[in-house]
Amino acid sequence: MPRPYLNLSANLSFLFCDVPFADRFARAARAGFRGVEYLFPYAYDGQDLRHRLREQRLLQVLYNLPAGDWEGGERGIACLPGREAEFREGVEQGIDYAMTLGCRQLNCLAGIAPADVAEAEIRATFKANLRHAAQRLAANGIRLLIEPINSRVDIPGFWLDTPAKALALLSEMGEANLWLQYDIYHAQIMEGDLARTIEANLGRIAHFQLADNPGRHEPGSGEINYPFLFALLGRLGYKGWLGCEYRPA
Repeated sequence: MPRPYLNLSANLSFLFCDVPFADRFARAARAGFRGVEYLFPYAYDGQDLRHRLREQRLLQVLYNLPAGDWEGGERGIACLPGREAEFREGVEQGIDYAMTLGCRQLNCLAGIAPADVAEAEIRATFKANLRHAAQRLAANGIRLLIEPINSRVDIPGFWLDTPAKALALLSEMGEANLWLQYDIYHAQIMEGDLARTIEANLGRIAHFQLADNPGRHEPGSGEINYPFLFALLGRLGYKGWLGCEYRPA
């Protein structure tokens, strides 16, 4: 049986939070990580982040496109009608940072569905924004990912909340540069059936994130059988990254 291929990336928005953000790169490298990811780079100077990556011999694996007023409670703007110009500006900002940091995949957060807008309009807005972003990123050698986030525990009202919904959207759009980010923690809360879903759709999954459930703590702290899933990824030949996006217990 092939050994599990564990290419683990440290999510610096969740790990090593006892030190300032700028110091987490060194902490990740000392812990043995070869790659890092985090929510957003935009509050920091791109050249400084690039220096820290090179200094610690780390790869920038992933971050999100700008997601609106995060401190004000927004969790993405891609599905929000009327925010298209802001979204497109964010795409260009995301690309600028990616070129500086050598990042080759960006995640797009759909956002919380507005209560006063029809489902069809929300869906159409999201699709149009994704198509624009996918093509702009492709022109710069960057993959565009979409991430289902559970709407039961972490972000009530989040529009793209199940892998099934995301996979249906990928099939419907047929966009070559549009991929699934499969967060095992979120998927377990909303759908379960992790192994079959992963095996059936691995060709459309560009990145995994992991945490256990309940609590969003480290693997082994909850109900998810991570040794089984890691072995499965080994058998399937997955060679991408697994982002450690958990809160240490």
